[in-house]
Amino acid sequence: MPVALYALALGGFGIGLTEFVIMGLLPDVAADFGVTDTTAGYLISGYALSVAVGGILLTVALSRLERRRALLGLLVLFIIGNLITALAPTYSLALTGRVVAALCHGAFFGIGAVVAADLVQPGRRAGAISIMFAGLTIANVAGVPIGTFIGQAAGWRATFWMITVVGVISFAAIATLVPHTPAAPGSIRREFTLFRSTQIWLSMTVTVLGFGGMFGAFTYIAYTLTEVSGFSPAAVPWLLVVLGGGLFVGNLAGGRAADRNLGLSLIVILCMLIVVLIVFAATATSQIATIAALALMGGFGFATVPGLQMRIMNFATQAPTLASGANIAAFNLGNAFGAWASGLALAAGLGYTSPLWVGAGVTLAGLAVLLVAAYAPGGEFSHRRQPTRSPEALVGTHL
Repeated sequence: MPVALYALALGGFGIGLTEFVIMGLLPDVAADFGVTDTTAGYLISGYALSVAVGGILLTVALSRLERRRALLGLLVLFIIGNLITALAPTYSLALTGRVVAALCHGAFFGIGAVVAADLVQPGRRAGAISIMFAGLTIANVAGVPIGTFIGQAAGWRATFWMITVVGVISFAAIATLVPHTPAAPGSIRREFTLFRSTQIWLSMTVTVLGFGGMFGAFTYIAYTLTEVSGFSPAAVPWLLVVLGGGLFVGNLAGGRAADRNLGLSLIVILCMLIVVLIVFAATATSQIATIAALALMGGFGFATVPGLQMRIMNFATQAPTLASGANIAAFNLGNAFGAWASGLALAAGLGYTSPLWVGAGVTLAGLAVLLVAAYAPGGEFSHRRQPTRSPEALVGTHL
């Protein structure tokens, strides 16, 4: 694979670190600013909302810009946002820094996915996208524990200084290694016509439900581990490393499977994720079964990502960048929906395994939509399947 993909992965690592490391530092941040834990939690929800907004608006705003320059501009935003958070004298300014940093998230992965696909031959595009997203998974496996340790040892601000440095290194790597990639020709108004496609909406719905089911289970996993499986709170971070390892392996394996057979691989992966969530819920009292289920949940959950990203790009010949960014926003909408649905189950008193059952149900709904999409006109298994596109058409530029 081209070395430029690893520069994109480094940027994804920094962004993933920014998103997730705050979870382990919330008590320190709340104590420093003298705010409640609930108020400190807005540093997470505010980030997620900003990701969803930036995923569409910034992608559109940068769609006419040369793609490497767009990525570098987004990293400047990322660096500034984390610098504001590291220096913030007040909670409000720290939240502002989080929002600024989050604006680059969706657009970076959206534009980066198109650039990654453009760097390789047609049969390796999903695998290339998975390498870029590998940075995000590594952030979960290694970056978050290390960042949390640094924050607890040297103060939470030290973690955000570290993330700022990662941003600077990522900027230099992309500026040096990623080739010039011109934007696709055409008007912004014309790009928005992609939303007239039924397959675009079906793809985004599959993303919301297919990924939302896994994230709904993940959101409350600490309660499942401690209250049902009987693990101590101190063991939870190490168990999350197991989950993160599954994310990493699943992401890469999912990319390779999608390159071989996109439609079939997504169907099989979603079926397996449903089975894993159901078995996890049924055997959560067994610690050995729980450890295995964590790895498999992470693996099959994130194995969908490169395929879902590739699918929507396949149906967006005139606007792959906007479609890619919109699908990143759909992933985050799925995060919010899955967490909300699982929260309702807990509030209804259905117990700490209920998020797993809810996750299985939401994923089943995603599978149903995928089957409809695959057999609908233009879908993977339709008799009226769209003709195979050249890589130039898929990414809007020449290889």
